[in-house]
Amino acid sequence: MSGDHHADATIARRVRRLETLLEEKGVITGEKVDEAIDAFLAASSPANGAKVVARAWTDGAYKARLLADGTAGVQELGYMDGSYQRLRVVENTATTHNVIVCTLCSCYPLRLLGPSPSWYKSEAYRSRVVREPRQVLREFGLELPDTTDITVWDSSAESRYMVLPRRPEGTEGLREDELAALVTRNALIGTAAV
Repeated sequence: MSGDHHADATIARRVRRLETLLEEKGVITGEKVDEAIDAFLAASSPANGAKVVARAWTDGAYKARLLADGTAGVQELGYMDGSYQRLRVVENTATTHNVIVCTLCSCYPLRLLGPSPSWYKSEAYRSRVVREPRQVLREFGLELPDTTDITVWDSSAESRYMVLPRRPEGTEGLREDELAALVTRNALIGTAAV
């Protein structure tokens, strides 16, 4: 487990205090803050992560850059600009399956995966996926061979993770947009194959 999750509460209080001061000084209104948040959320979607995956599936050089430095890789496609968080992209292979969690809260790459699903924030998921990942994945309908190693990655306030799922067989002739349409949010978290 990594990162100081309690720092998020301190940061949230500081941000709220700064908002209050800016509103009191007439620099910005609460409505403008809400508009900025709405714009951010409107641009946050699992479709963004799916586009990253599709590019990696079709461009080996991009895939290598993405796996070496996830933040820089997604910034190439216009995502996570201005983000202070580090993104690490972990690749599923024939012998390794990755799944992400935030055991102490619900840290999550929002811009790439959209708002987190309720189960991701649940105590049951956060505690069980670390202890019994194979069983949890089975409950999601993902049955992995016993020979497949499962690695659980714990997000933090500073670092986020995204899974690069394996490209499905028989998709060699598909365009990038068609490949992106195959990728689900759960695959980007690691609770589904694609």
